[in-house]
Amino acid sequence: MVNLKLVINSRKYWESIRRLRNNEQVKLGFIQQNEISFDDHIRYMQKNSQYFYICLDNGQFAGYIGNIENDIRVATHPDHQCKGIATFMLNELMKKHPEATAKVKIENEASLRLFEKCGFKKKYFLLEKE
Repeated sequence: MVNLKLVINSRKYWESIRRLRNNEQVKLGFIQQNEISFDDHIRYMQKNSQYFYICLDNGQFAGYIGNIENDIRVATHPDHQCKGIATFMLNELMKKHPEATAKVKIENEASLRLFEKCGFKKKYFLLEKE
């Protein structure tokens, strides 16, 4: 049974966030896919930790969601996917930050489905020359 709770990020979750963000299955969904070092992550969290929330599934770290400058970042641990956790996190975040938006890679079908399921509409396409 899923028992979800969204809590304010704290230092005890920083390494869980970094490990999840560096997970090969997860980082493919992000625009920036570089490996995040421990030191870089500490600096990033010192500056931005207050913009993130942690999702706990029966008390266990299941993912995170953040809103930095109205740009949403979300990741669910692979062991907790397909349980509605990302939907829960996004709906909870939008209660606190209704003006937030998301940049989603065109090929990230899971994220596109998530955001559309939660009422988001496609508005822009960013075209880059390779």
